[in-house]
Amino acid sequence: MKIAFYSPYLPDHFGGGEKYLLDTASVYASKHQVAIALSQDHVHEDLNTIKKKYEQFLGHGLGEIQFITTPLGTAGHKLSKLWWTKKYDLLYYVTDGSAFFSLAGKNIMHIQVPLTLSPRQGREKAKFKRFDVINTNSLFTKKVVEKYWGIKVDLVCHPGIDLESLQTRLVPKEKIILNVGRFFDNLHTKNQDVLVEIFRRLVSKNPELMAGWRLVLIGSVESATYLQRVQELAKGLPVEIITNASREQLLDYYARATIYWHATGCHDDENAHPEKMEHFGISTVEAMAAGAVPVVVAKGGQKEILGNKLRELGWQTETECVRLTKRLLKNDKLRCEYAEKVRVRAQKFDSEHFAKKCWQMLEM
Repeated sequence: MKIAFYSPYLPDHFGGGEKYLLDTASVYASKHQVAIALSQDHVHEDLNTIKKKYEQFLGHGLGEIQFITTPLGTAGHKLSKLWWTKKYDLLYYVTDGSAFFSLAGKNIMHIQVPLTLSPRQGREKAKFKRFDVINTNSLFTKKVVEKYWGIKVDLVCHPGIDLESLQTRLVPKEKIILNVGRFFDNLHTKNQDVLVEIFRRLVSKNPELMAGWRLVLIGSVESATYLQRVQELAKGLPVEIITNASREQLLDYYARATIYWHATGCHDDENAHPEKMEHFGISTVEAMAAGAVPVVVAKGGQKEILGNKLRELGWQTETECVRLTKRLLKNDKLRCEYAEKVRVRAQKFDSEHFAKKCWQMLEM
């Protein structure tokens, strides 16, 4: 089978959504011929260079997966775009809220952003109907999409994690509170500035308890201005900011971190602005798999990750985050019990569950 993946977010972004697409492509590439299609207007360097950047981002090779160009996402003629899709047995499209007509043998649409778009009407609705399977990355995204877009989501396929790489690093836990996420300040910003202020509050009011603890922020930079703001806020605090971490380095921090913080959507209304919530939150699951106890905003996809048995690890206000973190830092026994519980919970989102759902889509 000849398969093409197309996302308007590539090759400019390196986040959870891009990892999701490439993980899906890798599953299908085990049995089929797979290509990653990049809009011609967005390609400004050699395709092999782009592929190597994504391999570095993932921490592993992409084998025989090809990176190619496509007229999709350009101002080119509609017929040339339509004819291009006809070359493939399967077209997998990560939507930004738009759709297009495709002549591929089978068409799958993945929705990863819970945008509050108006119901699809007329010609636009017809484009969406051309897709045989529509899936989302979380139940949260599914709920928002079905409510606002007026379309049916066929399947929820949560991102998968590589348990072996995360659970085989048997190193001692350190006094590290970790956060992983891109540095940007629009849509579902990771709110690293908020985390720095919460950390400052903890350190200033609990100097003995916080002795030796540090906050580590890891993520690529999409807004240099926002990064600078976070750096300014962190001055004078035991805060480490890493903007060019390799996958190997990230895995090392997961292994050593004791607490994992996540603040996306903390100051926004989940119902009014679902697009500002964490759509799922793969970094939280990876941290849990490595035994870091999550203290995360109980909104969006993060609630699915915690589930009912771990929901007490979620917070709504900064004061709740401080209180919950202090409770864990004061009680080693409790923290160790949670560390084991979150390891077990993370197994629900392993790569085997993910691959099973990917193959299920081909049969629908």
